[in-house]
Amino acid sequence: MQTLKKQLKQNMALIFISILLPANIAMAATDQADQEKLLRARVKNLEQDTDHSAHVMPIDKKLEFHGVFYGYLPCKDCDGIKATLSLKQNNNYLLVTQPAKESSREFYEKGKYTWDEETHTVVLTPRTESTIRQYRIENEGTLVQLNSDGTKVAGETDRYTLRRSDTVKSREVHIH
Repeated sequence: MQTLKKQLKQNMALIFISILLPANIAMAATDQADQEKLLRARVKNLEQDTDHSAHVMPIDKKLEFHGVFYGYLPCKDCDGIKATLSLKQNNNYLLVTQPAKESSREFYEKGKYTWDEETHTVVLTPRTESTIRQYRIENEGTLVQLNSDGTKVAGETDRYTLRRSDTVKSREVHIH
């Protein structure tokens, strides 16, 4: 009986192995086909010119003009006014002014700004009842103050100029 059981176990093992061997070959062939399909897909993806412009968000030109501008503006009643104008990306601005005298306090003005690409002007609209300010855009790094009606200020335009912080060597402003 023992020999019969032993013989039966050997036969069962042979049958099991003979069934698994062809199944293993078939599975390997299927895996190889899947791997080749994946490789072809990768090659196709790498070969094609991928154009990302279709799904890139369009840039709003209003958000492009921003930065921190420094300058020293003339004043009728004092030696001049130090000015720092910060144009933020969300169309908010902060204008900090300080008369050029010892221990004078700073004045802050906040509001919204708009800029017109055709007329090359930036218009500052304060939150308070202050007057609207306008600047002409000379180039990406220079703003020139205009009259409240948008006309050029009489006199030297250099005296009414604010320069962007990354275009000047230091933040120090000099009296003209």
